Amino acid sequence: MSADLPAVDLASASRFVAATGFDVGEVSGTRVTGTVQLGPEQHTPWGVVHGGLYCAVIESAASIGASVAVADSGQFAVGVNNNTDFIRSMTEGRLDVVAEPVQQGRTQQLWQVLLTRADDGKLVARGQVRLQNVRRPGT
Repeated sequence: MSADLPAVDLASASRFVAATGFDVGEVSGTRVTGTVQLGPEQHTPWGVVHGGLYCAVIESAASIGASVAVADSGQFAVGVNNNTDFIRSMTEGRLDVVAEPVQQGRTQQLWQVLLTRADDGKLVARGQVRLQNVRRPGT
């Protein structure tokens, strides 16, 4: 990644993003991958992982990729809509994250993100995030 882009690792993340446990792997303007280790610290009172965690990871993965895609033009991307479907619940284990663009335009992008169980590849959640490309201050 370019030196102009902020770090996306867990150590550099805000407390909110770090709490998701999203460990970013591959990063480009056309693909973002990573993993999330799930456990009791992310549970609802009913003992399953909170759906908001899935939404946050989906938003993060899409935002990272979309921002990398427009960084050379002095822009970054901000989410304007996040539609997340919860397919199956989990209590613990590792999720694999894959984000890829559906459409990348001059002013907006649409990204699809899949969260699958690492142990068997079954889909846990999927999301689409529409993002607005915006100018970085001072550019």
